[in-house]
Amino acid sequence: MGGLGMPVLAGLVLFGLVAGVGITAVGPGGVLVTVGLFALTGLSPAQVAGTAIVTHVATGALATAAYTRSGQLRERGTRRTAGVLAAAAVAGTPLGVLINSVVSGRVFGILLGVFVALVGALVWRRAARPAAAEPGGGRVPGTPVVAAVGFAVAVASGVFGIGGPMLSVPLLVVLGVPVLSALAAAQAQSVVIAGVGTLGYVAAGAVDWPLAALTGVPELAGVLLGWVIARAVPAGALTGSLVVSLFALAPYLALHG
Repeated sequence: MGGLGMPVLAGLVLFGLVAGVGITAVGPGGVLVTVGLFALTGLSPAQVAGTAIVTHVATGALATAAYTRSGQLRERGTRRTAGVLAAAAVAGTPLGVLINSVVSGRVFGILLGVFVALVGALVWRRAARPAAAEPGGGRVPGTPVVAAVGFAVAVASGVFGIGGPMLSVPLLVVLGVPVLSALAAAQAQSVVIAGVGTLGYVAAGAVDWPLAALTGVPELAGVLLGWVIARAVPAGALTGSLVVSLFALAPYLALHG
């Protein structure tokens, strides 16, 4: 971290703060830590993902506590969904870490750009769908479907060093889970993804602890701020800004790699 200038350090702090807001306010957001580390530092793909995923242990735990306090994680259906997602993460995350270990910087940049664009499309699709038009009318999808979602999300999370809500929230909403319930269940899964992923990347020596602290502390502050925003501010403007930002970042990341 000593070789990075003040503008870069300030940029990483900002990426962490905005990521935290996005995590609890709209679900997606955690990828911004990965984006910041990849775009502003010279870390390898494994170091980027390993450093990013460490930050999601604390943010996931804090967000999970927040949604437990607000009541979403006390609901039986939400707890069941969270449990299935978490169990699937135990199997999927190590596979993602393994895939990351064989990816070059160039390929990682392209994959990250495509991934960010995909997330932007998912968020836009969710925002464009009226609440009354959500499939399933708020029903809880079956265990095999939730497990498949949880496994796929965990693999992608292990590759890119994200917590999971940015993918699992839009997918669960499409399957008919209410937005707040999806957010709550996804936060619980993110604790498992981040914990398992951290163990994998620490074992590989791929975590930059000073940078993890630099981005992780403001990310924690952003998680608390995002929890307030999710209940006090119309989601449309925030979601729209996030979608525009993700689509703008996608080609840059692909070329930057």
